[in-house]
Amino acid sequence: QVQLVESGGGLVQSGGSLRLSCAASGLRVSRFAMGWYRQAPGNKRELVARILLRDGTQYSDSVKGRFTISSDNAKNTVYLQMNSLKFEDTALYYCNAGGEERGYWGQGTQVTVSS
Repeated sequence: QVQLVESGGGLVQSGGSLRLSCAASGLRVSRFAMGWYRQAPGNKRELVARILLRDGTQYSDSVKGRFTISSDNAKNTVYLQMNSLKFEDTALYYCNAGGEERGYWGQGTQVTVSS
């Protein structure tokens, strides 16, 4: 049974930092395209960052230069380091394994940035 468990969300002031974690079980993160998505109230879910299967990373333009996605294969965990947070980063953040259409999802962790 695949489980993705996110943690690390919370309330932070604008300009602050948070690190999200996604602990995986039932799959190896090294064998999946792992990503972080987010959804704010009234908005569509959007890709934030992902690790591509054949190396490399991809970021949305809105977070490029501020967020960093990484993985620790030994811990089977994926991270999202978020720096210089802005009010508009407020959303429910989801971990994904295997892509948006057919992949696995975590339950989400809330990130709230106060202005």
